[in-house]
Amino acid sequence: MLELTKSQKGRIAIKAFKILTDAVVLRGSYKPSGVSGQKLEEALKGISPEIYGSLNDPRSIEINGLQYVLDRLPGGIEECTRIVLTAMDGFEHANFEKIEPQKRRRTSYRIDKKEICFIITRGWSEIYDIITHLTFLNIEAEKIYNRMKPRGTELSIEWKKLEETISNIDKLKGKTLDKAIWNLSLLIGRSYQETIEAYEHLEAGRKNSKSNSGLFKVIFNLGKRVEKEKISKEKEVLINFTPSLQDLVGLHRHSRNWAKAIKEEIRSKGLTNRPLHILSANMHSIVNLLFGYPMAQASKKKISDDLYSFISSIKDKTDETQKYAKQYGLTEFPDHSGSHIDCQIIDTSKLKTLPLHPDIKFDKSTLKNKEPVLLVIDYAFGFQAFDIMDDFLNPDVEDLSNQMLNIESISIMGKAGILTGKKGDIMLATAHVFEGLPHNYTVQNELKLEDFNDSVDVYSGPMVTVLGTSLQNQDVLKKFKTSSWNAIGLEMEGGHYQRAINAAIIRGHISPDVKIRYAYYASDNPLSSGETLASGSMGDDGIRPTYMITKKIIEKIFNTV
Repeated sequence: MLELTKSQKGRIAIKAFKILTDAVVLRGSYKPSGVSGQKLEEALKGISPEIYGSLNDPRSIEINGLQYVLDRLPGGIEECTRIVLTAMDGFEHANFEKIEPQKRRRTSYRIDKKEICFIITRGWSEIYDIITHLTFLNIEAEKIYNRMKPRGTELSIEWKKLEETISNIDKLKGKTLDKAIWNLSLLIGRSYQETIEAYEHLEAGRKNSKSNSGLFKVIFNLGKRVEKEKISKEKEVLINFTPSLQDLVGLHRHSRNWAKAIKEEIRSKGLTNRPLHILSANMHSIVNLLFGYPMAQASKKKISDDLYSFISSIKDKTDETQKYAKQYGLTEFPDHSGSHIDCQIIDTSKLKTLPLHPDIKFDKSTLKNKEPVLLVIDYAFGFQAFDIMDDFLNPDVEDLSNQMLNIESISIMGKAGILTGKKGDIMLATAHVFEGLPHNYTVQNELKLEDFNDSVDVYSGPMVTVLGTSLQNQDVLKKFKTSSWNAIGLEMEGGHYQRAINAAIIRGHISPDVKIRYAYYASDNPLSSGETLASGSMGDDGIRPTYMITKKIIEKIFNTV
């Protein structure tokens, strides 16, 4: 019998997870403790994502992965036995509590203590993301239960002490808190230092935004949930997918409304025939780069000659910078479609009189001769990138000649995982290769290695478009890196954007001469256990690569006459 390689097993596991998720959505429901749920667990364990480092170790709870998941799911999720994924069903008019996770833009509603409802507006990627997190939680819950009752019947000493801690949770401080954390570390099989770091991280979220229940209660509730499931099938967790969600997935309803609203705003401002440059970026870097310097001058703030030091000095002045920018062509356009993608429209004709930081090489004659318009769109999520770009580039059919926009460039910048370097490096895409799918797209990237100085390492090559941040297999990624693919990194949106751009060119919706730019800064290295997404954000270390990319894109736009 032919022996499969580790990378082949990883690819099969990723494909199995996707197929199983598709199947349970179409079926309408599943139980994590049932056959489908167990198959999803097997697939996730087969993938063994680096972000969930000790997922397959029955001796310990994956504490970093637990923090990562809890930051991206609504508070109290560990108590819920009924979880519903649905389309927008008028919940905005109901009296249910609305909840948004701390680090993921998604909307959910608390129906009661045991039931929560997710509103799916970002398509399949959002569904895969939620099911991945729920599957992870169920695996860890089983591990907690096994440490709660290591011999099947009697409670462990550590669990009894945890029960005492829960009954006196409001009195924890000083030595009592230290003893409780020490006991918890023994229960979950982690070091004292790991446990106290997780406690402090989750406690900050609990106190500041009520984004979770705190580490003690999360561990306790997960263990008790499994215990109740084993006593009564009526207590088993049930995950439902409503008919409205099944009908909605793949129909672009939210992205179509999103695109229509932006086009109407552009037309209302009389900007339709002006050169339009689309930039997928965060909601601060373009504004800070263009308006931060004149804002600082007008406010008589101290200004560094080094661009990146200057940006660092104004990063906490977002409100001041945006207020100033609104006087000179910035329009904030928050999302009302449910897509969770805010936008900014910048009429650069109003920048003519503003000074720019001396490190920015800017041809101001472009402002006078062409008066370009910038459309900055917030980050899409996986498959959603195709939906929003496809709908935006698709002209309204009622009056084709009058509805087409004069799009001159599309620039995609953001963070991604790197395979060839370290956190903070820059990657330029020459192609997007879909993981697990036979779709590959070459990119005529206008950004080149020589555009960047040597203060940051820059790599150029194919990028792998992955199914999800938590569905990354090391062996599969190593194969992409070391084989003739020569992949330099991985991300979730680029391939979907390029698919929409290629379709728009083929259909004649945009010119084949549109300038395309893809650049990413490395937020993590999934092949390095200390540099995964679960190891934390980059903080100030992300300023230089982010603004180096932003600066070069802006220079490319304004130095093309």
